[in-house]
Amino acid sequence: MWRWLHPYAKPEATYRLNQKMLPWFAVPGIVVLAVATIWGLAFAPADYQQGDSYRIIFTHVPAAILSMGLYMTMATAALIALVWQIRTAEWAILAIAPVGAVFTFISLFTGAVWGQPMWGTWWVWDARLTSQLILLFLYLGVMALYAAFEDERTGAKAAGILALIGVVNIPIIHYSVYWWNTLHQQSTITKVITRFEKPSMAPEMLWPLLLNILGFALIAGTLVILRLNNQILQREVRRPWAQAILSGAIPASQAANTGAANTEERG
Repeated sequence: MWRWLHPYAKPEATYRLNQKMLPWFAVPGIVVLAVATIWGLAFAPADYQQGDSYRIIFTHVPAAILSMGLYMTMATAALIALVWQIRTAEWAILAIAPVGAVFTFISLFTGAVWGQPMWGTWWVWDARLTSQLILLFLYLGVMALYAAFEDERTGAKAAGILALIGVVNIPIIHYSVYWWNTLHQQSTITKVITRFEKPSMAPEMLWPLLLNILGFALIAGTLVILRLNNQILQREVRRPWAQAILSGAIPASQAANTGAANTEERG
């Protein structure tokens, strides 16, 4: 069942796959995010209660969703690294963690900016806000543990264990607005996707929000791919294939095709 993972135990194979995927994340991500942001900020109607201040959701909601999604992706990489001892999965943990931390910080910052006029305060120890803050600390903890050991494999193992333990916080973040009486509103997107309920948002507000979520996801994928490729090249710098790319003998954009051709020749 898991044999598809085996080829990507080789850093070169992972690098080639990343190079193939990169344009499919970067180009659509930039286009979708630009269109959705302009649509949401300039053309979506004002909210009848919050006025134009609600428009921060076009950044806040995608960042909050991606902060949790990236953590689950990082935890999956940690599980693969711990069970199958795949080095590229260990490097993926370090590639994802800073990106997830930035998205988590954006969600907290935009939430504070949005909460000030709505709640009359920048911060409350609300269940959703507190659990989201814990998520930021988990990301920072994973990065700190990774760098805390002289032996890289030991650091990766410790970071992976923390990432897996921290998964328990994800359902707490999601269900906090249902389990406790909080100031934070319940998720409109979740109701639409999981319960097939009619959205409470007007379509002209909902569609740019959904597109922004897609755009943020594609940009997050782009950043993770770039970071992982950098991690691979740093650690494989002595390998002939990596030296060829770093020296410019093989352009990075052609690495995927070149690698595939070399594989066919070896076969």
